Amino acid sequence: MRILITAGPTREPIDPVRFLSNRSTGKMGFAIAAAAVARGHDVHLISGPVALAPPEGLARFTAVTTAAEMLDAVRAGLAEAEVLVMCAAVADYRPATVSARKLKKGEGPMALHLERTADILSEVAPMKGDRVFVGFAAETERVIEEASRKRRDKGLDLILANDVSSADAGFAADTNRVTLMEAGREPEPWPLASKAEVAARLVVRIERIASCLGK
Repeated sequence: MRILITAGPTREPIDPVRFLSNRSTGKMGFAIAAAAVARGHDVHLISGPVALAPPEGLARFTAVTTAAEMLDAVRAGLAEAEVLVMCAAVADYRPATVSARKLKKGEGPMALHLERTADILSEVAPMKGDRVFVGFAAETERVIEEASRKRRDKGLDLILANDVSSADAGFAADTNRVTLMEAGREPEPWPLASKAEVAARLVVRIERIASCLGK
């Protein structure tokens, strides 16, 4: 299959030297890309800024920085893909204005006015058709409830929920503990495993769903 995968964080600039971002390292998304390549799939990986080398065997690698750039890349890549795996931790907000010069510190506090970034899954929802859409829900509370809501609201075939407040399953960890949620099925907790093992198991599940759709 042709699989489009997003990974890593986005960075939303404040000025030439500062930005808003998050703690994502891209490890989970890169592991999924490597697992999909190992299973013989044609993989296009889109990644925000990370300190990882792209897995060998990718059909294409696209580096982006901001949420807007990732949205553009997903739109373009999805036209040729049968599966979308949104593993990136896309920033929800960005500064409403970006200073062309470094902001200087003053005596008092400084306020930033933030605006929402585009919701990539919502933006590309009209392109879904019979494609398989997979998402991730990184939460710190009400993990299953929030993931279930996200899966329904975004029309996902699968979502993997994980509690990122856990030291062994959060950002930068080499292991992950997820609960897989699929339409019409009970939540399926997966035991703690390496991100490579989680990725391999996920790719097999995606293959099963795709085969049911005649991919």
